Amino acid sequence: MANSPQTKKRARQNDKVRLHNRSYRSSVRTGIKALLKMIQAEDKDGANAAYKAAVSAIDKSTGKGLMHKNRAARLKSRLNARVRGLA
Repeated sequence: MANSPQTKKRARQNDKVRLHNRSYRSSVRTGIKALLKMIQAEDKDGANAAYKAAVSAIDKSTGKGLMHKNRAARLKSRLNARVRGLA
């Protein structure tokens, strides 16, 4: 357990940041799941809109350091392939 004042503060900050990151990561996953539902329902217009939203969320999470850039690129590529498969 943290003993010095600075380690106690760092522990508090880490808890706060971890909760924020978890929330943001969850919203990214929710956006991806919404896109997959649109693809499954074969809704082309909805899938395109959901794809743009999902890619935006993925890019933002990558910029914030929540996701590695290669993982983001892989996700976007796979999602784009599935959206293009609807056409």
